[in-house]
Amino acid sequence: MNIGQVLNNLPNLVTLARMLMTPLAVMMIISQRFLPAFLIFIFAGVSDAIDGFIAKNFDLRTELGAYLDPLADKALLISIYVSLAIYADLPAWIAVTVVSRDVMILFAVLVSWLLDKPVEIRPVWVSKFNTVAQIALAGFALGARAYGLDPQPMQTFLEWAVAGTTVASGGLYIAQWLNHMSR
Repeated sequence: MNIGQVLNNLPNLVTLARMLMTPLAVMMIISQRFLPAFLIFIFAGVSDAIDGFIAKNFDLRTELGAYLDPLADKALLISIYVSLAIYADLPAWIAVTVVSRDVMILFAVLVSWLLDKPVEIRPVWVSKFNTVAQIALAGFALGARAYGLDPQPMQTFLEWAVAGTTVASGGLYIAQWLNHMSR
């Protein structure tokens, strides 16, 4: 790969680096090292902004990037939620809710593809709000543990915000999918 190819794929390389941060963050949570986990989470968020900025402003968007970027985001968030639920007192029900929504969406996309009726998933406002709420809860939970703060009552508020927007977003996607599949 020459320097031109590297530069043309810079956003994808940043996204791949973010994907590699996921197991590192999980290892930090498992070992109860919440400050490094929190810093990795922050760094991953900054890298997400950087790769998006580079791709948009330098016209370096690729089909690969269109798939990798949301996968990297989902891998990080799902891994953080599951790890926090197992090792750091995040309620299991919230992790199950978040993971279940994403599994249902993936299942719907796969079924559509298998039935030769591919569906394009476009984020709706509630799913964007859901993403913000999920990031806020993950960041807050990690940050509170990193700095030894009492996470209540803010964590409970964020948990319910994530639960509500996750259910609403999942329901909307399923309704759109059912409408698409019935045509």
